[in-house]
Amino acid sequence: MFQYVRPALVSIVLFTLVLGLAYPLAMTGLIGTVFPHQAGGSLLRDSAGQVIGSSLIAQGFAKPEYLHPRPSAAGNGYDPMNSGGSNFGPLDKKLIDRVKGDATTIAKLEGTTSIPADAVTTSASGLDPDVSPDNARMQTARVAAQRGVAPTAVQAVIDANTTEPFLGFVGQPAVNVLAVNRALDARYPVTRPRGT
Repeated sequence: MFQYVRPALVSIVLFTLVLGLAYPLAMTGLIGTVFPHQAGGSLLRDSAGQVIGSSLIAQGFAKPEYLHPRPSAAGNGYDPMNSGGSNFGPLDKKLIDRVKGDATTIAKLEGTTSIPADAVTTSASGLDPDVSPDNARMQTARVAAQRGVAPTAVQAVIDANTTEPFLGFVGQPAVNVLAVNRALDARYPVTRPRGT
């Protein structure tokens, strides 16, 4: 009987070592060598070397001098440990009320009634770090006024941080909010009176 069991046990051990240990370690090492930034979480650091975020995960920017991200349904907002959507259907009253409330707030803040869909809708993960170029463009006047620069200067920063669709047709153009806000802080910092 052992003559039938032995090949099965040897196969289990062999394939566990090869496919469960050797292959994952080899791929992890290869990817870490070829794409170290991406394999490390695409972390962004400030001038002192402190991690300030990831280009892959949204952060909640609320100050008026910053480009604002999409709304988030991830936990208490932009919580990577609670990634996920609200799972409300398009006819759910809570979703409709939230979208209407957000649209009203954005219309007052931005001074427009032409609001892109991604400004009031969450992404599937709740952590999408990008907004559409239309959403970013809508926020340009507010950000420029808060930073004391021309809207064209802010738009130039947005344009420099807009990625085009992969291969020219896969996906949509996107603006990384964290990258834009970091570039704005570097080029056009906001000076605040002491105590504010």
